[in-house]
Amino acid sequence: MKLFQRLLVAPAALGLMAPLAANADVTAVSNDSDLSSEVIQARVDGVEAQLGEIQAGQFSSSTKMSGKAAFITGYVDDDSESDTDSITMEYMYQLNMNTSFTGEDLLYTRIKAGNVSDHFVDKGQGTYLSAGKNTSDALKVDKIWYQFPVGESLTVWVGPKIENYYMLASSPSIYKPITKQFSLGGNGTVYGSSTKAGFGAAWTQQTDDPSDGRWALSAAYTSQGGAKSSKDQGLFGEDAKSALLTKLEYGTPQWQVSGAVAFKDNGWSDSYFTTAKGKSRDSGSSETAIGLRAYWKPDNSGALPSVQLGYDVSSIDDAGTGNADEASGWMVGLNWKDLFIDGNRAGLAVGSRVAATNIVGGGSDPSEDNSVWEAYYSFKVNDGVTVTPAIFGSTDVEAEGKDVTGAVLLTEFRF
Repeated sequence: MKLFQRLLVAPAALGLMAPLAANADVTAVSNDSDLSSEVIQARVDGVEAQLGEIQAGQFSSSTKMSGKAAFITGYVDDDSESDTDSITMEYMYQLNMNTSFTGEDLLYTRIKAGNVSDHFVDKGQGTYLSAGKNTSDALKVDKIWYQFPVGESLTVWVGPKIENYYMLASSPSIYKPITKQFSLGGNGTVYGSSTKAGFGAAWTQQTDDPSDGRWALSAAYTSQGGAKSSKDQGLFGEDAKSALLTKLEYGTPQWQVSGAVAFKDNGWSDSYFTTAKGKSRDSGSSETAIGLRAYWKPDNSGALPSVQLGYDVSSIDDAGTGNADEASGWMVGLNWKDLFIDGNRAGLAVGSRVAATNIVGGGSDPSEDNSVWEAYYSFKVNDGVTVTPAIFGSTDVEAEGKDVTGAVLLTEFRF
């Protein structure tokens, strides 16, 4: 953007120099000050008109763009399949557009492209990378919403492409994940969401001192049928898969505890359960999910890590025989900021992906006792480039006895 702006400003600068030079010539051959001032004013008016035309072709001054690119080099070894340990190199590219019309509101648009495929976008076995995206190399609108304040304490969101966890007073997690399963304090049932049409609001208690504890309450509604005009679909159709999330939190900038409840209707599915039994939803089933989160971070970076805890439990009504009607999962995440070198970061997370704890009609989920983990260290090369080697793995995910291990070298360019 800086180069683009300079290219626009250069012609204007040259245009400004031209009338000044012309004015010098006029002054040299004429002692008529009135005539000289008229010539100068005419030239200045011409320059202003040209600048107006140039500025009309720019982004609005209220629009800011940022972005990042990720190079993903790595492999996944899945012992239940053959020839899955090949080393691959893939990419993800993202642009963020932030526009404000009043100085307090925000129109957010995220555009993404990528060719990440196979394991690195597999939700089921826990190898989906936070940097993963597959658009078959097409540049697509990934998120778009509008948010605005109502008074000092309330914020409102509405958009055709948004997820429930963007419509919260604050994030339930401070852990920086490599695999998506550890995002949001455990990306399982409560905060697992699809990018669909939705709206929400969040109230935050105002305090005199920003370091004081404060309460916040958020509510968000999303519909997987929000863009469908067919019968009984749309935002509130009888057959539209919908989800309502509420979150109550209390804390300070250093720590927070929160509880959230999500109600999901008409067979809403996030594909984050670890087993085929857990993924299955009858078209008329509904789910109530409860999520508990807590985090703490030290005053000073270094030896002491920040700590993130998460626990999810779900109850599914009207589940068919052989499908899950109860499920749970948990995670613990640690981050060390400025470890060894200022700007570098280390991370370690362990947990159990959401799996069925009860099956309708009897039986058990082979992955009920699954375990997942990840570890990484990020090197900050400079303000725009970060290199992160990471390893991750799981046991009994999707099937009993199924072990998965993987490694990735993630290089991110931010601009």
